[in-house]
Order: sequence, then structure tokens, then C-alpha cells
Amino acid sequence: MWGCFRQWVEVDMVSSENRSTVNISLFGFLRLYMDEQGICPVFEAVRIAQRALQEEEVTKAYMAPAGDELFNLGMQRLVLGDDSSPLADGRVSSIQTPGGCGALRIGAEIIHAAAPHARVWVSDPTWPVHIPLVGSVGLGFETYRYYEPHSHGVDFAGMVDDLKNAGSGDVVLLHGCCHNPCGADLSLSQWGVIADMAEQQGFLPFIDIAYQGLGYGLDEDAAGLRLLVSRLPEVIVAASCSKNLGLYRERTGAAIFVCSDSASASAALSQAKSAARRVYSMPPAHGALLAGRVLSDEHLGLISFFTVGEDEVRAWTITRKTPADDAAGVIHTDMKKGFIRAEVVAYKDLMASGTYAEARKQGTVRLEGKTYEVQDGDIMEIRFNV
Repeated sequence: MWGCFRQWVEVDMVSSENRSTVNISLFGFLRLYMDEQGICPVFEAVRIAQRALQEEEVTKAYMAPAGDELFNLGMQRLVLGDDSSPLADGRVSSIQTPGGCGALRIGAEIIHAAAPHARVWVSDPTWPVHIPLVGSVGLGFETYRYYEPHSHGVDFAGMVDDLKNAGSGDVVLLHGCCHNPCGADLSLSQWGVIADMAEQQGFLPFIDIAYQGLGYGLDEDAAGLRLLVSRLPEVIVAASCSKNLGLYRERTGAAIFVCSDSASASAALSQAKSAARRVYSMPPAHGALLAGRVLSDEHLGLISFFTVGEDEVRAWTITRKTPADDAAGVIHTDMKKGFIRAEVVAYKDLMASGTYAEARKQGTVRLEGKTYEVQDGDIMEIRFNV
């Protein structure tokens, strides 16, 4: 899934000479990622799922109030991780929503039902729709410092100083990754400080993760969120599939509730279904049915690796656990037949180093044999004899 996205968005981020592939179009507060032809493409994994759904779908009846079960379970694993302790303990519930906006609204409904006088702390700046959307249920707001324009980073000292005033019962709205609009994200250690403050002060983190996979990878972008979830008894998450699955028009999102115990998780879901009935009645089906298939079907678990030449960067789609020689064969059958070894550097390591030469100096470029399982985002130079 992440690999499909990378094919058309991140390829030219590796190349300093050609950045024309990525086009971010703005329609008011909406952002669409387009290719160089001005098209917002349909991912190959989504196409495969769509063809299968067309063949197998037998009804257009309403969805269940909580939405598609495969989708909900898939989103829980995607956001929280397969090894999440709260998932294993049964402390998590979720509801399918009309996009990330629907997830934010349902999260706000749950907060207001439990604590109508809670203050919601939002970053300065934040996504312009956050305040009217979350505030539509009657919640009040405070702001905390976030962006530091001179460094183009996070004013973390200011953020911490302001959030010292967030008390028990308050809510702190956080951007899970790829902060909108400033793009500056917390480091993992800074997420740890926020977890400490939440534990000590008793505020509830409400995390909006609309761009998972668009920063450094699906797992990397959720690392801070997962840290909070591993340490705190309660967290609410609003997640969206608009960007990382390209399902903008399908309005596909989820509100995820991490609770102190399974009974509380069930109660949160019950309240969420009641709120959904008041707000939008039933969730839309198509996008969630597609996403659920992609998230649950190992055969749709596509990834990408990259090859870099003097004039171009190419992305190649393979399935997970593909060995290096088979990956080479995707480029050309001769490369598989004559495979010797592959020089590999991880995408995030290359981005951290800045250049391929610097990555070599730092020791993050390595040699791998034919049995090496290619990882999503690997940048490879394949050595072979014909």
C-alpha cells in the first residue's frame, strides 16, 4: 500500500535534479497530491481491490453502524501497529467515519458527552478546519505555541510551557505526523515528554493522523502516536485514508478509541454509534470496502524499491518478502539470472544523510545477497553479470 503511494509521490524526492512529479493542489483547505499530468491517480492496490469488489458485491444495503469490520480491524493495526498491547488486551474500539473530518467530529462528540466543559488545546498554527469542526459540538479552545519560523521547526519549549496549563479533563489535539500547515513534527523524544505530561497532568491526547505514510513511512510516522498509546490509559485517534490510499472522494476514515479496559472500549463505541446516527446516520461503503481489502489481503501488500540513475529515479512494485534476486528480475530477467549482489540504502537513511555519498560515509549503505528480503523504500544498485 505504502509502496503504491511512493511510486508517484516520493520518487523524485530522492533526486535533487527533478522534482516536477509532485504537485500539491490546494482547493480551499483541501490538498490533493497529483502526478506530473495533473492526475490524482488510483493506486494499483485499490484498482485490484475494486475489480474484486465489483465481481463479488451482492448488495447495496446500508453498512452496519460501526462500518466495515475488515476496515476497522485493518485501521486499528495500521495506526496502532500489529504488536500493540492495547489491541492485544482488547482495549481498543473504532468506528468507520466519512473521512478524517468525520472521525474528528465523532471524537469531539464523545469528548463533549463525557466532559462538556473540557478545553481543547490546539497548536498555533493548526489546520484551519480543526476549530470549527471540533468546536461544532460546543467545546471551548486554548492554543499552545508550536511553530518556530526562524528554524522552521517546533518551538518545543514554548509548547511545553503552554501545555503546563492543560489540566485533568482537558484535551490536547496533536498532529500525528506531517503537521498541517507548517510541516514541523515532534521528535520521538519530544513525544515522550508529552506522554510524561499527560500522565502527570491528566489531559487526554486527541491525535489527528491524516498523513500516515507521507513522511518517513507507515510505521515511522505513527511512532509518536504509538508511544502515547503504549503509555497512557486513554487516547482518541482520528485517521484518514484520503492521502495514503488516495481515497479522497470516497470519504474513508476511522475514529479509534484506546481505553483503560475492554468495557470502556465497548462503551466508547456505543456512544460513537449513537453520535454517528445523529450526525450522518450511516457511513459510506465503497471506500471502506476497498481499504478493508487492501489492509487485510496480503496479496495486496505491495511495496516499492527504487533505482537511481544519472537522469532518473525509478520505482518498482513488488510484494512484501520478495528476495533481492526476484526484485532484480522485475527490472529485467537478465538481472535476476546474473545477480551478484545489491547495494542497498533505506530511504529514511538516505533522507537523513542528504546525499548518497554521505550515506556511504555514515555506513548506512550495505551489500546484500540474493536472499535478502527487499524492504519498502529500499534504494538499490544491483550488480549482475550477463
